[in-house]
Amino acid sequence: MKRQAVAAAAILLGVVLAATHERLLLAVGDFLVIRDNLHPADVIHVLSGPDYRTDYAIELYHQGYGEHIFYTGGWCPVIQGNHAERGRQRALDQGVPDHAIAIDGSQVTSTYSEAVRLRDFAAQGRADIRSLIVVSDAHHLRRARWAYRQVLGEGVEIQMAPVPSERSPYQRRWWTDAPSRQFVWGEYRKLIYYYLRYRYSRGLFKQWLVSLDTE
Repeated sequence: MKRQAVAAAAILLGVVLAATHERLLLAVGDFLVIRDNLHPADVIHVLSGPDYRTDYAIELYHQGYGEHIFYTGGWCPVIQGNHAERGRQRALDQGVPDHAIAIDGSQVTSTYSEAVRLRDFAAQGRADIRSLIVVSDAHHLRRARWAYRQVLGEGVEIQMAPVPSERSPYQRRWWTDAPSRQFVWGEYRKLIYYYLRYRYSRGLFKQWLVSLDTE
């Protein structure tokens, strides 16, 4: 009887630990995700990457969430083409009028640099941007929001629109899938890098960090 009680207690402890472990892992991934309750904005900015980001932004445009779609990015290895040009063509093919599409097809090295491209686009007088929706994969958006806030300041409202999970290859239970694990841990590394690169570094250390710019 005593042995059975010990075995039952061990099983119960294992279940509790497994449940706690999973909640902790979910919290690690969910911290990176920002999902705002969207309302119409001046611009929907699609961060360069897979076509499903572009297509979700087009869907948001058709739902009335943006007056313009802005595409950035030069050569993109994910789509094997110029991201901005490809985004523009996909938008035209899906019924977005040409006057509602803006692009900057120059090469970008980071999410931060894409935010700079948007700021420069607005500074040229090509759009009055007071509000913005940023579209990317869910786990990318905490770092993206930080970058946009640094570049655009407090005067622009920034809303984050993660691609729905059923359209993205990355899982909420990120530890069960190799690409998702790589994405999540990569975002934590890049968050640390962004804080150092754009806020706390100086001199030669900053120059070295600049040489590491990728995403």
